[in-house]
Amino acid sequence: MLTPRRFLPSLSLLAAFEAAARTQSITLAARELSLTQSAVSRQIRALEEQLGVALFIRERQSIRLTVGGAGYVREVRAALAMISSASLNLRANPSGGTLTLAILPTLGTRWLAPRLRAFLSLHTGVTINLVTRLTRFDFSTEAIDAALHFGHPDWPGCGFAHLRDEVVLPVCSPALLAQLRCAAPADLLQGPLLHLASRPDAWERWLAAQNVTTRHVPGMLFDQFATLAQAAVSGLGVALMPRFLFQDELGSGKLVPVLDLPIKSEGAYYLCWPDGQKDYPPLVAFRSWICAEAAGEAVEQLAEGE
Repeated sequence: MLTPRRFLPSLSLLAAFEAAARTQSITLAARELSLTQSAVSRQIRALEEQLGVALFIRERQSIRLTVGGAGYVREVRAALAMISSASLNLRANPSGGTLTLAILPTLGTRWLAPRLRAFLSLHTGVTINLVTRLTRFDFSTEAIDAALHFGHPDWPGCGFAHLRDEVVLPVCSPALLAQLRCAAPADLLQGPLLHLASRPDAWERWLAAQNVTTRHVPGMLFDQFATLAQAAVSGLGVALMPRFLFQDELGSGKLVPVLDLPIKSEGAYYLCWPDGQKDYPPLVAFRSWICAEAAGEAVEQLAEGE
């Protein structure tokens, strides 16, 4: 069903409106757009007439957005950004297509990035753009084709492919381990524990798995695994770390297990995408490749007895 023309203003009208709203000045908007003040004023008036809604309150030499205008500019700005991004992507890669992928910072840096060269060598026409996200986002409001997500396959309107489970282990620096003299899980409650903000109950779950009951586990809070790991390496405390992401630190001895009592995390890693994108060729290619990568890694883990 086609959208009526009156609800599809021209880009020139929207650009004038967005610039005036952002700068709160017709003069500054005109300077930014290389237009005259009267031209910008006419474009904004034309947009208001087309929509049948006042977007600005005019007060002498100043303007300010109406309530409706403030809501409208947020959506217009997002739409203009998507159009700009699409144009840049097309110019950079006119034949192969672009996949914009949201990633968790540590997973993207340590697990995905070292593998991406293999994908790009197989699909030379595809360009991948990576954006980091620590929290959930809305596919309908962000120009993202797919995401690497930790948790559960519970986003409505999305498809999911399971990539791998996660095993976490309590680790710390060798110097701190010597100080702790930890013989049993309950002993960890006497030491400094480090927490990840996105998994506030991780220590409670690990302790419960060891039959240790506690209501509150104090400690320092971090927003990313990378910072949490560096704090553990520096001797600030004990952290629950995914073994597969920190094999280098464990292999080099910078981090050592406090107790050899790993547990499987409640969530898992998934590739997810909006239903409307499931047949998008770059996504189809990437999904097939990353699922094969994850499956091959799972076979290696079984062979190693993990």
